[in-house]
Amino acid sequence: MNKKQFIATALGIALAAVVPVYSAGKQDSSKGKADAADPRGGELRFGLTTEPATLDPLSPSNTADGRSILFNVFEGLVKPAPDGSLQPAVAESYTLEQGGLVYNFKLRPAIKFHDGSEVTPEDVEFTLNTAINAGFNGFNRIGTVAITPERGIAVTLKAPDVEFLPYLTIGVVPRNNPNREQNPIGTGPFSIASYDTQRSLVLVKNPHYRQPGLPHLDKVTYVFLADSDAMLLALQGGSIDSAGITGSLVEQLDPNRFDILPYPSNSVQLLALNNKVTPLDNVQVRQAISYGVDIGQIIDTAFYGRGEPSGSPLIPGLSKYYNTSLKQPYPTDIQRAKALLAEAGYANGFPLVITVPSNYTMHVDTAQVLVNQLGKIGITATIKLVDWATWLSEVYRGRRYEATIISLDASTISPKSFLERYQSSAGSNFLNFNSPRYDEVYSRILTEVQENSRVALYKEAQQIISEEAAGVYIQDIWQFRVFPKGRFSGIVHYPLYVVDFSTVYKIQ
Repeated sequence: MNKKQFIATALGIALAAVVPVYSAGKQDSSKGKADAADPRGGELRFGLTTEPATLDPLSPSNTADGRSILFNVFEGLVKPAPDGSLQPAVAESYTLEQGGLVYNFKLRPAIKFHDGSEVTPEDVEFTLNTAINAGFNGFNRIGTVAITPERGIAVTLKAPDVEFLPYLTIGVVPRNNPNREQNPIGTGPFSIASYDTQRSLVLVKNPHYRQPGLPHLDKVTYVFLADSDAMLLALQGGSIDSAGITGSLVEQLDPNRFDILPYPSNSVQLLALNNKVTPLDNVQVRQAISYGVDIGQIIDTAFYGRGEPSGSPLIPGLSKYYNTSLKQPYPTDIQRAKALLAEAGYANGFPLVITVPSNYTMHVDTAQVLVNQLGKIGITATIKLVDWATWLSEVYRGRRYEATIISLDASTISPKSFLERYQSSAGSNFLNFNSPRYDEVYSRILTEVQENSRVALYKEAQQIISEEAAGVYIQDIWQFRVFPKGRFSGIVHYPLYVVDFSTVYKIQ
């Protein structure tokens, strides 16, 4: 069935924190004071080049863009704030006990789902147990979930972990909804009104949102487009109001027609190498590739100089945990790269297929630069373009590839979300990285209660990934949110790959 229709009544609650905003056009001092008949409502049409893999927040198979959509629909016990902190959401308050072994939550009174039913502790218990059974990253550390008196929930871990709270942003759902994919129901500022695959997904305003006056917009329509070129044409032609684009596309927009707001994507673009296939199973070969890549040239050529070099699987924005020594761990060195290939038995190089999702122009542009760079060290690289569904099935899930270019985001504001995939046993470890050194250090992170020691372990973990060259970590791509000149305001940026539409409004 190509067309899916999702109907939910507009009832619910959401994050109560008042947050700072960036303005497209001008600031409005009355933000947050509008009532349900907000004159700044109306519709915003937002372009995307990928569709959500699922509308079920309890499915771990979603994409970054999919999670960004669901950020507006579902809430967890806690929810990220723009400053990177975590604020109570479905929960009213929480405490940590026994050195991070037990997380106690008290639910908000009379909080409701979109369908008008009240959120109960049983719903939260069901949500967390379902996430455990679904294999969500980190949830294998939960020992028990128990209901406590006065609308309380106690999450007891198998071992203390004072950084577990970010995982509890997972969206709470009703326990009696048998088909979350066909009938997604949450507690967020918007509900899903309709989904027409390959065309659009429509969110409608929740007039009973917990924070008075939010959201402002009556409707947000996600318009799905074939690729970045189609998105550019849609922006220029006015069939969409807004989109997130990269530097190469920004150059083609008239700043007199558009407000262009820069922000880090909070994801790491990398040349991912399948560490299990020959010859990429040889660390010297992977190191040679790293020395053969000129990251500065990639940013200058494919992104018009707009990017933040990473060198690490962690974004530089998580400055407390980011290993700054990895800013340029493999300075471009053609001769050293050739020597390493010769030592590994590949003095004459080898062919390499780089599989790239065709809907991401930025990754295609990067691949074209890389083909030229790798050719200088004797590696004959070719680009294999595939659609997004094929990339997900063949590369990410099937691990049937040699190399690929992609950006990896984090599902939570936590260094764990970037680093946990590199455990040898992790289901999301599509690079097939297998390092006993890394597994040992990561296991120590999970049990270290001293913050300074834990930060040092995070940095050591990044160092191991770099030394063993799991992939080539290129950059945190600078992106740009684009709006018609002077027509929208209230745009909030997070240290997370999301677009929060609850604060956005039209300028009158």
